[in-house]
Amino acid sequence: MAENYVALLGTKGGPAIRPGSSMPTANLFCINGLQMVVDCGLGVTKGLVDQGMQLKDISLIFISHLHSDHYLELGPLIHTAWTAGLKTQVDIYGPVGIKTYWDGFLASMKADIDLRIADEGRPDLRTLVRMHDIDAGPVMERGGVTVTAMRTVHPPLIDCFAFSFKSAATHVVFSGDTAPIAALEDFARGADLLIHEAMLESALPALTKRVGNGSEKLMEHLLRSHSPADAAARTAANAGVKRLALCHLIPSDDPDYGIDDWHSAVAGYFDGTLIVGTDGVRIDL
Repeated sequence: MAENYVALLGTKGGPAIRPGSSMPTANLFCINGLQMVVDCGLGVTKGLVDQGMQLKDISLIFISHLHSDHYLELGPLIHTAWTAGLKTQVDIYGPVGIKTYWDGFLASMKADIDLRIADEGRPDLRTLVRMHDIDAGPVMERGGVTVTAMRTVHPPLIDCFAFSFKSAATHVVFSGDTAPIAALEDFARGADLLIHEAMLESALPALTKRVGNGSEKLMEHLLRSHSPADAAARTAANAGVKRLALCHLIPSDDPDYGIDDWHSAVAGYFDGTLIVGTDGVRIDL
């Protein structure tokens, strides 16, 4: 039987990186022999290589929404895979607008792509990628894995999705970015693993101060568009999931807050197995 696991490649909430910080959101789901990349924040390419993945084997990518910490490195990932030997179809599933990003990336790299085709004999990268706009409901079925999307609450964006990955043997749900919503409980009902974003409310004032170039709007966004850790835990408990992995951590790089704070925030709300995400951690399914 093929090895089934999820690797959290990047577990930081938000796009900024600083010395010593973790990397933004990216994941590798390996189920039934399918290797599926879920979100492509900065660092996804190295994260995949560090997991031992051959980039030329990339074939499936899912993007949850169009915030930069979830798709900034999509183009560079595919281009790097191409230089590493990619010659087969890549299917990318994401919100309306993802094709505009891809077309813009291709335009920005036209000189390099054309040169490598002519000078190195590579296949045309532009013919290898197939884009799929998604909506709530069925997304894809392949190799015994069914992928379904659910719209989340992450204002001001409308097209923001959670994903369910279900096979005969396992069920994994990725929350994407979302405020607490009851609908996610049904979406994740009985899952073997729920990967859910989380923030520590007590750490937010220090975070917004450290950012330095925002206004009170940043705090307003965090509070209306993301889930406190205790809310993520309640969702997991109400959904009856077996394991909860906290990711998209806000903050993930403040030395005044660590793993004990995340465990304390969840204590009393979820009594299953808790995993506080760190970059590169592999969760067996």
